[in-house]
Amino acid sequence: MRKILKNGKVITPLRVIENAGVIVENGVIEQIIEGGYTEFQDTDLVIDVKGQYISPGFIDIHTHGGGGHDFMDGTVESIIEAARAHMRYGTTSIVPTTLTSNMDDLFRTLDYVKECKKVKGIPNILGIHLEGPYFSMEQRGAQDPRHITDPKKEAYTQIIDYSNDIVRWTIAPELPGALEMGRELAKKGIVCSIGHSNAIYEDVVRAYENGFHLLTHFYSGMSMVKRINSFRYAGVVESGYLIDDMFVEVIADGMHLPESLLKLIYKVKGPDKICLVTDSMRAAGCPEGEYVLGNQSTGQKVIVEDGVAKLPDRRAFAGSVATADRLVRTMVNVAQVPLTEAVKMITLSPARVMRIDQAKGSITPGKDADIIVFDEDIHVQFTMIRGEITMNQMEEDLS
Repeated sequence: MRKILKNGKVITPLRVIENAGVIVENGVIEQIIEGGYTEFQDTDLVIDVKGQYISPGFIDIHTHGGGGHDFMDGTVESIIEAARAHMRYGTTSIVPTTLTSNMDDLFRTLDYVKECKKVKGIPNILGIHLEGPYFSMEQRGAQDPRHITDPKKEAYTQIIDYSNDIVRWTIAPELPGALEMGRELAKKGIVCSIGHSNAIYEDVVRAYENGFHLLTHFYSGMSMVKRINSFRYAGVVESGYLIDDMFVEVIADGMHLPESLLKLIYKVKGPDKICLVTDSMRAAGCPEGEYVLGNQSTGQKVIVEDGVAKLPDRRAFAGSVATADRLVRTMVNVAQVPLTEAVKMITLSPARVMRIDQAKGSITPGKDADIIVFDEDIHVQFTMIRGEITMNQMEEDLS
């Protein structure tokens, strides 16, 4: 059965097509339709979106949880429910992210993510993002210092060999052994990211040459201009601007980065090199209060207030509580970015980073039918994942 979304505004990477729709068949986008399309079949499921936006589904490549659940809670249910919580806000593909932890918690999470990849009715689980434990202690932020260490080949090889679901790994490249690790990960097609790093520009250049092409949560947990003896050195942040081909993650929750920095990042990097991410912890989509970052039993207590998670002493943020729709709203309303480009930053750009843009990231014939519908305020009304409707708050016109 074909599914047809009609009477909408279709967002492509280049424009918004008015009075348009999309035809979906066998889980794939068959055609973008323009104008008064009336060639419906008796078996078609036709949905009138009533002038709202038809967008590619959001792709969140860095999230720790949501809906009261963390991806490291140690149960299949927690992973499913966290993913489902984000789906309600337009996320159709997700990369569950770990925190620095003990090996038992890590391997358990790898096991359960593998199991959850088979579950239907939740966002596509693209694989897992390991955030740590190879970090600068000085730039650790909310990461647990008990488990932070330097890369040792026998240790990270054991992890890589354990699971083929690792698709990203965030590392501080200035650590001994980090560049060799980057080369090993690149050989296996794992995306290497720089994060929680005290590197200088020269370190970042070498890292880029050894397979690191993404900066994790830009500005957070990374060095800026600093003095070493009498000389100033550019840090990771400045390196992100200087290396044109370097992608950067942006937590556009309106808290981690102010309006001025959002505008600066957009002006210098542009939408093709920015990936909007939630970096959300379990409180995404939940009321403010006290929560646990990471595993419910072994994680760190945090406070959610003012729309962001903080360490109890409030010396640092401890992840966001954002959902994907909030990121787009912030870029449009605060950074004054055109809607098409804000959407690109959480669809096509992350798809390119994760090397899945042949199948996802835009409304293009032949790509997976991961589609959402949202209103003028970017409130999501409808979600379709590989052609299956997983949320529909609109009335259906069945023809």
